[in-house]
Amino acid sequence: MLLRACPPAGAILFGRNVRDPAQLTALTAALHRVLPAEAVLMVDQEGGRVARLRPPHWRAHPPAARAGQVFAADAAAGRRTAWLTGALIGLDCAAMGFDVVCAPVLDLRVAGAHDVIGDRAFAAEPEVVAELGRAMAEGLLAAGVQPVAKHVPGHGRARADSHSSLPVVETAALADDIAPFARNADLPWMMTSHLLYRAIDPDHPASQSARVIRGLIRERIGFAGVLASDDVAMQALSGPPEARARAALAAGCDLALYCTGDAAGTAAVLEGCPKLTDVAVSRLAAARNLARDRLLALDASALDAERSMLLS
Repeated sequence: MLLRACPPAGAILFGRNVRDPAQLTALTAALHRVLPAEAVLMVDQEGGRVARLRPPHWRAHPPAARAGQVFAADAAAGRRTAWLTGALIGLDCAAMGFDVVCAPVLDLRVAGAHDVIGDRAFAAEPEVVAELGRAMAEGLLAAGVQPVAKHVPGHGRARADSHSSLPVVETAALADDIAPFARNADLPWMMTSHLLYRAIDPDHPASQSARVIRGLIRERIGFAGVLASDDVAMQALSGPPEARARAALAAGCDLALYCTGDAAGTAAVLEGCPKLTDVAVSRLAAARNLARDRLLALDASALDAERSMLLS
């Protein structure tokens, strides 16, 4: 079996892997038995249109922009909305066996940009995004799951969808874009974008750029946690799957995500990539310990009622 022969650092599941709670619980339990003890199970569950766990079996959660709208009318209520959304998503995902949730989105909502981000962003203002992103991340941590802030150093300016082509950002004025990530640099995980920031590195997308990862993300932003690439199968990148993944790792990512689910590509990536570095192992352990230390006994029904009242 491939996962036994070439053990990955974890697995990420998508809607195609999810049918109902009984099936999903059995699947995640089986993966935990096959994967190394320290491996993680990840899921994209932001709320809104990016949700792998959906009704009727799981709660529907609002997109990030809804918390931003609440914040505009009442800052405290907006923060609480973001926290509750994170906590409730975290409870749903933890109950199904997931360790890591790919949220919150810390990208800005930028006028004229492609709507691939759109209502996935909390707001247009960096300080609001930073504050609400922090609140959602704290809610996820309270439920015992590890949040992934994305897409560093900022996807909001993209005028193309990186799933299908390479977005290019021409400006060097990125202070607003990186501010939410800098203010949340102590979070346990971040995910890179596949944008080409021409003023920083005209030759490599951020996920494969040492200048972006080491110079901007690690040094300027100050992020020292687990850094995962966005899905290297996305068409913003080029080349064979294993070459894409190796390029992301060589540039400084701790992990490379490959999310198509095709057996041949997955085998090529697992067989063609190096083992985790000692630094990556240490970062993964720190992220796991943080979530464990922050786990609270949450009353899901009370949280649901509180959020319904805030959003009414």
